[in-house]
Amino acid sequence: MTALTSARPAGPGESEPEPVNLWFCPNDELTPQIAATLASHWLDENEQEVAGRFLFERDRRQYLVAHALVRRVLALETGIPEAEAIIWRSSRGRPFLQTPAGGLPRGADTLDFNLSHANAYNLLGVSRGLRIGVDVERLDRGERGLENIIATFAAEEQAWIAGAAPGRSRDRRALRLWTLKEAYSKARGLGLGLPFDSFAFTLAEDRGVLAFRPPADDSAACWRFLEIEPVPEALAAVAVEVDSGQVPAVQLHHGFPWGRAAPRRLVLQETAGV
Repeated sequence: MTALTSARPAGPGESEPEPVNLWFCPNDELTPQIAATLASHWLDENEQEVAGRFLFERDRRQYLVAHALVRRVLALETGIPEAEAIIWRSSRGRPFLQTPAGGLPRGADTLDFNLSHANAYNLLGVSRGLRIGVDVERLDRGERGLENIIATFAAEEQAWIAGAAPGRSRDRRALRLWTLKEAYSKARGLGLGLPFDSFAFTLAEDRGVLAFRPPADDSAACWRFLEIEPVPEALAAVAVEVDSGQVPAVQLHHGFPWGRAAPRRLVLQETAGV
């Protein structure tokens, strides 16, 4: 699924950091009726209003499944019931969980999460005390809009994409870079406000980040990245800001979290600076 590297083990007196949890959930994990029922009980007034504005049922279903997933996972992570979690958005639209006055019921001062969805697939990342960004895209989307997206990349990335054979190989390179750039910019909380040509990735031929050149305003940050393909035809990327000490493991869960099935354990990759 992905190239793995080893994190430094905990030393004497140190505890392992809390893992980063990823939840990959196709829309088909919930029937439309169940998604609507969960949403009617869990989503807040603003989310209910947004859901009601969708013109197409497929888009409404995507929204309901994604936001039910967020509230269910946050409940498991924090102990705050699904309907009681208060979620607010920054001026750039990034969602945050409001920490209760007494702190989170299940410990940790802060919890960060990030959601991405693309044509019936949802990816949610949750971390404690670390900024996280995720993105998921479908390989079977064809070439729709890819050329315009590629034009926003750094020159060296555009050259790397152009070196692949036209068609699927070139599309795959473009989507790998796109998901990584989206994950990083979302972790920064900047979204489309961060020019995609201001930072660059050097990627391995098949999968894996070899090097990362951050934008000028992020020279002191330490980032780890992960590329995954949770199901055929779906590419996903994760960006996590870590300190120079312990690096958390990653646990990949599949499906809607009704229970606690054993996740797949992955490791965030160490990358070189360029």
